[in-house]
Amino acid sequence: MLLNISYNKPEIKEKIDREVGKTLTLRDRFKLKGSGSPRLKITSVSIDIHNLLVLDNNTNTCNIEIRPNGIIVRFRAILETYALVIPFWKLKIYKGKAQEYSIYRDHYFIKVAAKDKNVHTFFKKLIDYKDENAPTRIDDL
Repeated sequence: MLLNISYNKPEIKEKIDREVGKTLTLRDRFKLKGSGSPRLKITSVSIDIHNLLVLDNNTNTCNIEIRPNGIIVRFRAILETYALVIPFWKLKIYKGKAQEYSIYRDHYFIKVAAKDKNVHTFFKKLIDYKDENAPTRIDDL
């Protein structure tokens, strides 16, 4: 779900909290050694997100926040802030090239460059957290 989160609207906050849960507690963030990613450079996006990003000439960057039941990918276009809310059961992460990760939800996708070691470390942490907290699949029973 792609949302404009520039303005403090309670109904949007509720929608996000229902989809991926409330922000991690301080204790959980310490256990994870942080719940946010470093600034990630966007290399490629789906058409819906592309239509937003082409409206300005700034460098396209995003960041990822880990929530109990999913992630939020935040990016800016013009003067607005947008969030791609992805619950774990819809989240697909691929590492196509050696220096690039792809994040998918339905028909939305964002590909980010991973040239630093801390980006690789964050994605490893994200994948491990997803494995521990994703709902049980029928195949696992």
